Amino acid sequence: MGGPVELDLMVPPSGNMWLAGRQFWLGPARAGLTVRFWASTEVIHLLIAGGRVKSVASHLTVADLHKLAVSGARNAGPPPIPTQTNGEAVEVDRVISPAGTFALGGQILVGAAILAGRRVGNRIEPTTMLLFDLDTRTLLRTRPNPLTTEQVLRLRGARPAGPPPRPALEPIRVQRLADHTGVVSVCGQRVGRAYARRTLTVMVSDTTLAIELDDGDNHIVRRTTTSPAITIKARSPRTVTET
Repeated sequence: MGGPVELDLMVPPSGNMWLAGRQFWLGPARAGLTVRFWASTEVIHLLIAGGRVKSVASHLTVADLHKLAVSGARNAGPPPIPTQTNGEAVEVDRVISPAGTFALGGQILVGAAILAGRRVGNRIEPTTMLLFDLDTRTLLRTRPNPLTTEQVLRLRGARPAGPPPRPALEPIRVQRLADHTGVVSVCGQRVGRAYARRTLTVMVSDTTLAIELDDGDNHIVRRTTTSPAITIKARSPRTVTET
C-alpha cells in the first residue's frame, strides 16, 4: 500500500483543482475536461487525453496515497516520464527573447542575441544545458545548468531527451570591428594587427579562424580556444581617445 496511484478528476469552471489539500491551476479554458492525476511521493503528473500537461514535485506521503486508494484511486501504471535520476536528461522548448534570454525554472538565463525570437530546444543534463535547432538538432549554444533536480522535474513541457545535439559542420560567419590597433577578438581569441577600424568577416570553424580580405584572399589562423561564437554582428564604431 502507499505506492503510486492514478485517478481522474474533472476541471471545474474556475480552473482550480485540488488534490489532498494542494491546488493545481489549469485555467477556466480547460473547464469540463477530465484530468488524470498520476501521483507518487516524489512527483505528480497531470495528463489530459493522454498528453502530459504539467509535472510538479509531490507533497504526498505514503499515508496520503493510501487514503487516495481507499477513496477510489487505482494502482498507477508507468509514469508519463521517468522520474529523473543522476545522469538522465530532459528537453524543453523555449523562445529566446529580443534580449537573447529565456525563462526556465523561474530564472532568466542567457541564450544568445543571435537567437532572439527563435524557438529552440534545450537539452538539460545534470551540469549542462545544450541549446539546439528543433528541426536539425544542430547544437547552437552550450550553457551551465543552474537548476536543481527538483526544479528540472517541475519544468513546464519537459520530455525525455532525444540524442545529444551535434555541432554544425559548416563554419559560422561573424563580423568584427577592429579597434585602433587593428586587432579583433573572435571566440575569445585576439587576431590581426593590420585592420585598424575596419569591419571584418571571419569564418569560424572548429580548428581555424579565416579572415576574409577585400582582394578575395583569406588570412587563416589556427584556433587556440574552444569558446563558441556568441556575437555575430560587428559592434558600432568606438571613439578612440587621443593621448
